[in-house]
Amino acid sequence: MRLLPVAASLSLAVAVAYYVYTPLPDAIQEPWKLLLLDAGFRTTIHLASLKSWLGFDHYITSIRQSAEGFDGMVEGLVGSESGGGVMPGVKVSDITFAGVPVRVYEPPAGGEGHLRRGVMYFHGGGWALGTGKKGAYDAMNRMLSDELNAVVVSVEYRMYPEVTFPVPYLDCLAAAEHFLSPEVQARYAIDPERVAVAGDSAGGNLAAAVAQQISADETTRVKFSVQALIYPALQALDFNTPSYLQNQNVPLLRRPLMLRFWLQYLGADLSLLDQWLANDHPGITPELRARLDWTALLPPKHKGNRGRPVAAAVEKGSSRGPAKEPPGLLDVRASPLLAGPEVLAKCPRAYIVTCEHDVLRDDGLMYARRLRDAGVSVAAVHYEDGFHGCFILVAWPMDFDVGRRAVRGYLDWLQKNL
Repeated sequence: MRLLPVAASLSLAVAVAYYVYTPLPDAIQEPWKLLLLDAGFRTTIHLASLKSWLGFDHYITSIRQSAEGFDGMVEGLVGSESGGGVMPGVKVSDITFAGVPVRVYEPPAGGEGHLRRGVMYFHGGGWALGTGKKGAYDAMNRMLSDELNAVVVSVEYRMYPEVTFPVPYLDCLAAAEHFLSPEVQARYAIDPERVAVAGDSAGGNLAAAVAQQISADETTRVKFSVQALIYPALQALDFNTPSYLQNQNVPLLRRPLMLRFWLQYLGADLSLLDQWLANDHPGITPELRARLDWTALLPPKHKGNRGRPVAAAVEKGSSRGPAKEPPGLLDVRASPLLAGPEVLAKCPRAYIVTCEHDVLRDDGLMYARRLRDAGVSVAAVHYEDGFHGCFILVAWPMDFDVGRRAVRGYLDWLQKNL
């Protein structure tokens, strides 16, 4: 009889190992740390989905609550407040810009008449999760403000399920226009020639879209000098690029989850998931297809022999018809990669980070190529051992070397180019 507890324990251990383990690319360092983090993330999603099915909170609300609990636990472990208490000389203010909540980081006061850099940051999280006021985002923005003598503004735009596109974009645009106004630039002693917009993942999407609009707006006197996009999500037409297929099961952003984030952001029916996975979008013009044709835009190394271009998929048409497609699908404010060359040509210099083991890798690579083709200077940085989310995994106990290198590269580039 004593064998029964042993057998039960062994079965449980095998089940846990099966749940936790996912084959990872050999290049990813600290694999078991990533696997444990991923298992925790998947468990949070599964439990949140169960609560939603049982009629409790919306699953996004449950995930947010779990994330807040994790942030509190980490801060308790490191014995600190608000991003590790780093850079205590930086002044932090929670205010609003044009009605949009923002957190402003001001470096220690400089000399009389000394102008400072300005940086506006949009956090990631699939347009549904995250905040710039906690964890790695807060710590990074404090560090950036101190090291670069910069006024940093982190935007708390509204998110799904409370709102859908274009509200998050409009929040970010309104905050950006306010930040760039002469009155605000003067109030914070910002050099109008040295202002950046930046963001990661969904925040990179918002940063690229806002940069395009500000650059094209002839009524805006102050423009962004540079844009820094960290593994940005830039299009929702092609989920069969080589990176989407190659990394479809790589943590922390699997292909179905990114597709769900897009459907939610655009206010689309989730029943479209299979149709979108097949790149089934009737009525796309050849000109529009060319703007995300990875067979022409990607470097030879990343074309591989996998992937199904949207041009090949849409020619077959859809038995379900285009009526269910959300109006924002082809809107360049949602998918900056679809912008025309005349729009891209006006954009500021760019710093674009991509990670080899990320479904969004090819979005960033294609955008870098299109910007260059339009005459824009682009610094493209690619991390062969990188994965989606690594940029904010820089705080113990979930810190990764590739994340620390990515943050340091971002800070160093802004130091030299802003």
